[in-house]
Amino acid sequence: MSTFEEHRSLLIGVAYRILGSVADAEDVVQEAWLRWSGVDEASVEDAKAYLIRVTSRLAIDRLRWAKSRRESYVGPWLPEPISLAPDVAEHAELADSVELALLVVLETLSPLERAVFVLREAFDLPFSEIAQVIGRGEAATRQLGKRAREHVQDKRARFQVDLGQRRQITERFMTAASDGDLDGLMELLSSEVTLVSDGGGKARSPLRALTGAINVTRFLTSISTPDGIAKFMASISVTDFADMSFAVATVNDAPAIVLSVGGRVVAVMALDIKDGAIDTIYLLANPDKLSHLTPALP
Repeated sequence: MSTFEEHRSLLIGVAYRILGSVADAEDVVQEAWLRWSGVDEASVEDAKAYLIRVTSRLAIDRLRWAKSRRESYVGPWLPEPISLAPDVAEHAELADSVELALLVVLETLSPLERAVFVLREAFDLPFSEIAQVIGRGEAATRQLGKRAREHVQDKRARFQVDLGQRRQITERFMTAASDGDLDGLMELLSSEVTLVSDGGGKARSPLRALTGAINVTRFLTSISTPDGIAKFMASISVTDFADMSFAVATVNDAPAIVLSVGGRVVAVMALDIKDGAIDTIYLLANPDKLSHLTPALP
């Protein structure tokens, strides 16, 4: 195995956390490979550190460009989900600190703050090395890291919920939503629940976040039937739903509901839970962000 291939999954993990996009992360790592191919390996003292530095800088530059592009995105923008099934070896470096709720918060940081947070909190790099990556002094880098960490902690003020309980609530939610069970949904949602839906203009998603249990429940029940889902997913006809399946699977290191139709994933729904109730629902329905996923098994 070549030196670059040895570290590829690590570099994908770095780039994905900084960018929140699988496609962008893969493009960045490909560009890093092109740069590495022009380097005399014998002149590089620490290949791993060098590759992380190059990949991070490329990811920061791409994030600056992506942020301006996302300003014109149709409706809310959510990070691109990744499957973390045990047999997906190429995602081994992604299996920590990649939950959608965290990535959503990271979107509110500046590119430099996000890079510092990712490299420090997810990969435990010393500030001296991170300072070299972002081209700032160590003291300034520490300040960026402190500010980013405090911001994330403030936004992610959640009680810890173990994965077993999260999966149980997710399964109950999936059953109630797929059955159009209004009462069952209301029991699971907090009164101030928020639903954020990313259709990218390619699904009939709400263009603003829905708030309140009644509004969220009405929307969920409206898309609980094949006819309702077909209207929501403009690219899918009612006849396609003869081969429709719901399953709870691991997506971004947490349980999520995966809707598959005709052998392809058409929607992913991830839940953020607080005090035993569903506090936030992230619904991803932009087909461009789901094409790399494979249908989940129950």
